[in-house]
Amino acid sequence: MADREQPVTLRTRKFIRNALLGRKQMVVDVLHPNRANVSKDELRSKLAELYKTSKDQVSVFGFRTQYGGGKSTGFALLYDTVDAMKKFEPHYRLVRIGVASKIEKPSRQQRKQRKNRAKTLRGTAKVKGPAKKKDK
Repeated sequence: MADREQPVTLRTRKFIRNALLGRKQMVVDVLHPNRANVSKDELRSKLAELYKTSKDQVSVFGFRTQYGGGKSTGFALLYDTVDAMKKFEPHYRLVRIGVASKIEKPSRQQRKQRKNRAKTLRGTAKVKGPAKKKDK
């Protein structure tokens, strides 16, 4: 039998309705015997079906499989609207589920090197690279 066809049970606990952030938040226990784990995408669809909402409004994260397998525990947020999700959810989680696009920027090391090169040019006319050293 394929992994997708194995039965999965979802149990929610510590359910809170957060009106200020426009969402429902809960701890999710996933029982998945005879299966390594369950994808977050599959969990999002099952939670959306369970709470009668759209899959685009569900965010799941922080899942850890218990030692010995068969059970995972994580956190789920079900937003009232997609706009509320875009407003309050961290950008990296929006990128993970495909709602937002990743901001491309140079690597951290390149940014630090550029900053330090710029420090050598302080007080001189800014040009693209370091100025030539003058001979005495």
